[in-house]
Amino acid sequence: MKSSKILHLHSTFNLGGKEARAVRLMNHFGGKAEHTVLSAEPDQLSARDGLDKNIKVHFPKDAPSLAGKPSLGRYRQFVEYFRQFDLILSYNWGSMDGVMARTLFARVGGLPPLIHHEDGFNEDEREKLNWKRNLFRKFALGGSMALVVPSIRLEDIGKNIWKQPASKIQRISNGIDVKRFEKKPQRGAIPGFKKADDELIVGTIAGLRTIKNLPRLVRAVAAGGDKVKLVIVGEGPEKENILAEAKKHGISDRLLMPGFLPEPARYAGLFDIFALSSDSEQFPISLIEAMAAGCPVVATDVGDVKSMVSQPNQGFIKSPSDEKQFTEALVTLVQHKQLREDIGAQNKMKAQAEYNESKMLGRYAQLYGHALGRSDLGA
Repeated sequence: MKSSKILHLHSTFNLGGKEARAVRLMNHFGGKAEHTVLSAEPDQLSARDGLDKNIKVHFPKDAPSLAGKPSLGRYRQFVEYFRQFDLILSYNWGSMDGVMARTLFARVGGLPPLIHHEDGFNEDEREKLNWKRNLFRKFALGGSMALVVPSIRLEDIGKNIWKQPASKIQRISNGIDVKRFEKKPQRGAIPGFKKADDELIVGTIAGLRTIKNLPRLVRAVAAGGDKVKLVIVGEGPEKENILAEAKKHGISDRLLMPGFLPEPARYAGLFDIFALSSDSEQFPISLIEAMAAGCPVVATDVGDVKSMVSQPNQGFIKSPSDEKQFTEALVTLVQHKQLREDIGAQNKMKAQAEYNESKMLGRYAQLYGHALGRSDLGA
């Protein structure tokens, strides 16, 4: 059987949770699929570095732009472009013009099915969803074959706010290759990483964006004492603000920001504590990776985070509106080594039992395969 042509519509293709999952799926499908990736931010493509060399993936420069004001003219361009593919996979709000185009021209012959994925929201919808976007999504998603979400909260939003039928919504929890995290971490995997015997490392893996509220984490680490270092792995526009916050609180010499680093399995185990300070998340892959590496977690109570961690860790998941409690939770783990080790062990066991990627890969392969008229798209 010839390979299927799949078009991916992304808000950005810089490495983050949804991009890491998309790359893992592309690699998993192997020669059964050929991929074309469009990004609403055309230069944000760092996730492509994780693609296997043998996977056929194109990043065209002459495709219709996902950025711009909604218009029938733009939508007609999308429709003509869509005809060359067998399946469209769209992701988050940044791809919604493509989703709307597919719905408005649903009766045009020769268009492939579309499956939309929602993984969360940006800073502008942190506290309250935008009613205009809700209305737009409600209509645009009407022509999609399926809506895929990773979390219980997003499943509820899909049903009750975007008014999509329950039969269309597929909740597929994120998963990882947990076995890769069983190997001993490599200090050289984080450039510039140094740790003395009496020092403790708080680490996070996150895009440097406002929604991640990394200045909150800087302040919490500053309260943890002079022996606590902070490692923030990721890239993004908030880097200077994070550095300024570190300088303000006197921990510039204890902050390491190496940028984007591939293969978290090589370095996540170097963290004594994993911290997630976001104002909004759903089912973060970085949290699963930290759990698989045996890290205790301090996090904000957003999305499904509290239910993801082990029961002993749930007391360290605090409301994003209470920075004092978040800081106290971090300081408590800093001060109690045995507690860190016990919680980390419980998190590792839960990750191994519940978040292995085999189930996730199987469900996506079956869903996409069904849309393509094949029994399965798995390797």
